[in-house]
Amino acid sequence: MPHIVFDKNNDLVTPSKYEGVTFDFIASSKAEEKIGVVHKDRKFLLTKKTKGDRYIIKGDKITRVSPVKILKEAIDAYAKTTSASVFFTNIDNKDNKAKPEEKYLREIEYFVNDFNSDKEIWVEIGFGSGRHLLHQAKLNPDIQFIGLEIHTPSIEQMLKHVKLECITNILAVNYDARLFLEFLSSNSGGKIFVHFPVPWDKKPHRRVYSKEFVDEALRVLKVGGSLELRTDSRKYFDFCMDLLTALPKGHIGIDINKELKISSKYEDRWKKQGKNIYDVILSCENEDKEKDLDFDFSFGFAIDIEGFKKSMKKKPIVKEGFLLHFEDVYDIDENSCLIKLTLGSFNRPLSKYVLVEQNIPSYYQGEPIPTADNIKAHNLLKEILQND
Repeated sequence: MPHIVFDKNNDLVTPSKYEGVTFDFIASSKAEEKIGVVHKDRKFLLTKKTKGDRYIIKGDKITRVSPVKILKEAIDAYAKTTSASVFFTNIDNKDNKAKPEEKYLREIEYFVNDFNSDKEIWVEIGFGSGRHLLHQAKLNPDIQFIGLEIHTPSIEQMLKHVKLECITNILAVNYDARLFLEFLSSNSGGKIFVHFPVPWDKKPHRRVYSKEFVDEALRVLKVGGSLELRTDSRKYFDFCMDLLTALPKGHIGIDINKELKISSKYEDRWKKQGKNIYDVILSCENEDKEKDLDFDFSFGFAIDIEGFKKSMKKKPIVKEGFLLHFEDVYDIDENSCLIKLTLGSFNRPLSKYVLVEQNIPSYYQGEPIPTADNIKAHNLLKEILQND
C-alpha cells in the first residue's frame, strides 16, 4: 500500500487545500489520526500513526480509493504541505508506461445510483490478470462487461490493456463481490464468471459462494443465463456442489479439465503441476421480480457526543441475522467526531464511518448498501444514537 514514513512534520491545518487536494478535518483517537480528504471528486481518509520513533501515513483500509494514484497524490500533498521529513516513501508517480483507462474504472456509488445499461450484462468476479475478461470483451463487443477485483495493481494492469487494445465495453470496480450483485437489475445478466476464487478452506464464511450469493446471482441472471465456477480446489468444488444441489430447482453442468481458449498464468501453472480443473455451471430457469433498493439511510437528528461515548458498547451487538459493532471514536472538536463501526450481515459485515458534524451524524463516503440486514442495523444504530 502507498505510504510514507517520516520523522517530523508541521501541524496540518484544516480545512485547507494543497495542489488540488482538500484536507477537511483531523479526527484523533489514542492510537491514530484519521484525516478527511477530498481529491478528484473522491472522498476518503488517510491514517497517521506512530511507527517506532517515527510516523507513517497511508490510506485508510475502509475508505479505499481507486485509481491508486489519487491516494498517492493525497499522501504526497500531505507530506509537502506539512514539510514532512521523509525517511521512506513508495509513492513515486513517475511512470512512462501506458496508463490505465480511468474512465472505465467506476466507484461503487455509480452502480448503486447511476448504472443503467441497455446491453446484456456479463460479470467476472476476481478477474486477476484480466486475460479471460479481456478475451471475452473482445469476443462479445455487444455485451457490457463488469469486472470485480480487490487487488488494485491487477485493476490497473487490466485497464492499461483496455486502453492499448481500444476496448470500450468493460467497467471495472474495486468491491466485495459478495455484495455487488445486489445493485444489478433482475434478469439483466447473461453470465457471471467466478474463476479460481480463493478457497478459504480455514474460513469458509469468506468464500464468494454462499446460499445468499447464489440466490442473488439467479435473480440477476436472465432465463438461460449462467453462473460459472472454475476452480482447481476439490474442496471448493465439493462445497459448491453441496450448495447447488440443495437448491429447490435448477440445472447444473459439470466438466473436468475442460480446455478454454484463454487461461490465466496461474491456471497454466496448475496444469503443469497435474492439478485437475473443475467447472460447475448453474443455469437460470426462472424470471425474477425487480428488487426494491429504495431506503433512506439518513439520521435527521442531533446526538449528544459525550453521552454516546460514555455509554458506547465495546462488544458487538448481535441480533438475529445481523450485528452492530462500535469499534472506535475519533475526536474532531467538542461538537464533531468520527465513529468507526461494523454493521449488517453477521457473515458479511460492512465497515463504515459515521461523521458527526455539529452534532449531526451522517455516513462518510456514501451510505451503506440497502440490504435487509444493513437496514436493520441502521435502524438499531439510529435508536442507540437517539437515546444516548
